[in-house]
Amino acid sequence: MPFCYDYARPALTVDCVVFGYDETELKALLIKRDLPPFKRMWALPGGFVRIDETVDDAAKRELFEETGLENVYLEQLYTFGDLHRDPRERVVTVAYFALVKMSGHRLRATTDAQDAQWFPVRQTPKLAFDHQEILDLAITRLKGKVTYQPIGFELLPTKFTLTELQKLYETILEATLDKRNFRKKILGMGLLEPLGEYTEGGAHRPAELYRFNKKKYEKLSKSGFFFEL
Repeated sequence: MPFCYDYARPALTVDCVVFGYDETELKALLIKRDLPPFKRMWALPGGFVRIDETVDDAAKRELFEETGLENVYLEQLYTFGDLHRDPRERVVTVAYFALVKMSGHRLRATTDAQDAQWFPVRQTPKLAFDHQEILDLAITRLKGKVTYQPIGFELLPTKFTLTELQKLYETILEATLDKRNFRKKILGMGLLEPLGEYTEGGAHRPAELYRFNKKKYEKLSKSGFFFEL
């Protein structure tokens, strides 16, 4: 080779914090490791980056290989490089967070994962490596980002009521929102399409169903529109 480096280089991995919402709780997807170190401990989906792939491609591949998830919202979160975060060798990881509709995906643990399960984000078991630190940062990022980008809709069914939408935001933000102000703000943006359809059954009167207009948001954002709740 005409060029080479004389100093040691760290290994590179990716780890994915996958959030889901089951109408009552915000949850994180964890896998049970099938290989040492930390065999049989719960961890975030992830693994080593191959020499011929980008970190984004590695995150998508590892997520699919270990959980069966694909075509989900995936965003780079942070790079973790503590000297002793991995007992095997010097490893730097690029962390991502993903948002999925839980009802639209079937989990399938494969490769080096024994199992894959959803856990409430505040009730996770002890995690391998520094994955609790990664999860905590992802929760903080999500809480901040849902207030200025409409990423929360990635967690909801295509059709939803305003009550369901408010409940999602209250769950993520861990706060109670004023019903009148929330509806005034969200409807005032003009991003929700009333479908002329209503919920059926239950003890309460039928509620109207809405759909988020992603194309309209993307068009407005190019002209300076700012989503803010």
